[in-house]
Amino acid sequence: MKYRTHRCNELSLSNVGERVRVSGWVHRYRNHGGVVFIDLRDRFGITQIVCREDEKPELHQLVDSVRSEWVLSIEGTVCRRLEGMENANLATGEIEVDIEKVEILSKAKNLPFSISDDHIHVNEELRLEYRYLDMRRGQILDRLVCRHKVMMACRQYMDKQGFTEVVTPILGKSTPEGARDYLVPSRIYPGSFYALPQSPQLFTRILMVGGLDRYFQIATCFRDEDLRADRQPEFAQIDIEMSFATPNDLFPIIEQLVVEMFAVQGIKIDLPLPRMTYQEAKDLYGTDKPDLRFGLQLHDCREHAKEFSFSIFLDQLAQGGTIKGFCVPGGADISRKQLDVYTNLSSVTVLWDWFGLRNKRMVSLLM
Repeated sequence: MKYRTHRCNELSLSNVGERVRVSGWVHRYRNHGGVVFIDLRDRFGITQIVCREDEKPELHQLVDSVRSEWVLSIEGTVCRRLEGMENANLATGEIEVDIEKVEILSKAKNLPFSISDDHIHVNEELRLEYRYLDMRRGQILDRLVCRHKVMMACRQYMDKQGFTEVVTPILGKSTPEGARDYLVPSRIYPGSFYALPQSPQLFTRILMVGGLDRYFQIATCFRDEDLRADRQPEFAQIDIEMSFATPNDLFPIIEQLVVEMFAVQGIKIDLPLPRMTYQEAKDLYGTDKPDLRFGLQLHDCREHAKEFSFSIFLDQLAQGGTIKGFCVPGGADISRKQLDVYTNLSSVTVLWDWFGLRNKRMVSLLM
C-alpha cells in the first residue's frame, strides 16, 4: 500500500477530480453540524479534508472521533472549495479533499501544549520534556530546514573552490587544549580512555602534510566547560585548512562563503566586509567582538581628564592608565533610574561610575 500520492502542500485546482491519498497529523479539527473539516498536516504543508454526514454517515462517525495530532492516511477526491471559503494563506487554499477512505495510523493522548498555535507561550522545560512534540511546531522545523540549506550551500560553495570535505575521527587521543576533554573509557584497553575532539586540528595537519592542499569539514566538536551564552559542550563549526596560503588568500573565500549562506534566507551581504585589526577593535570598542550596529566608539579622554581634580582619573594617569569614553547624544538628560538599567545590562564586571560633561563641567551621572 502506498501511504500518499501527494504531499500536503502539492494539491491545487489542477488536481480537481483526481483521486488522491495524503497522510499526516491532524492539525485542526472542526465539526460544523454534520460536516467535519480536518486540516491534515505533514512537514510540507496543510490540506483540508471534508466529510459530510448526509453522504457518508458511517465514515462520518469514524472521522468525528479523531482528535488533534492523530496520524491519518486519507483517500479521497480533490474538489474545489465553495466560493468564499478559500484560504489565501495556504498553498492548497483553493481545494479540499472529499474523504472516501480513512486509516488511523496512530492515536494521540491529550497534548501537554498546543501544536497548532506557534504563538502560545510554552514553558521551556515542558518543551524540552516533549521535544518530539515541540519539533512539530512550524518554527522548530523551519529552523532545522534552514540549517540544512545553509550547510548544503556551504558544501556546494567549498566544492567549487576546490576544497575536499574529510570527516575526521571522533575518538582520539587527549591533547592540551583550551578546555577540558570529554573522556570515553575503552572496553578493549581497561584503564585507557579516548578523548572527544575539541577541534579536528591535529588530523587536519596530517591532511595538509599529506598533500590534500584544501580541506574543509562541518565538524562536531566537544568541550567540557561551563555553559555560557557563547559556550556549548557540543557544537558544530566550519573547519578549514589551506596549504601555501596567507590570510589574504583566505579572507575573500570566507567573505563569499558568508554571502552564499545568508543568501539561503534571502539576505544580501555587500562585499567586501569591513575589516579591522585586533588592536583597532580593542581601542575603538574595548572588545575583540564589537557590535557595530550601535557605533559608540571609544575616545581617548586622558587630555580632558587632566583638567579635573578627580582622584580616580588622576591616579589612573599617574599609573600610566587609560581613560576612555563614548558620546551618547542627549545623554546629559538620562535619569539615574535609566542609568541603573544600563549598568545592570552592561557586560563590564567592575564599573566605577558613569561620568559626563555638562557645559564643560565634569559631573557624575550617578550622583
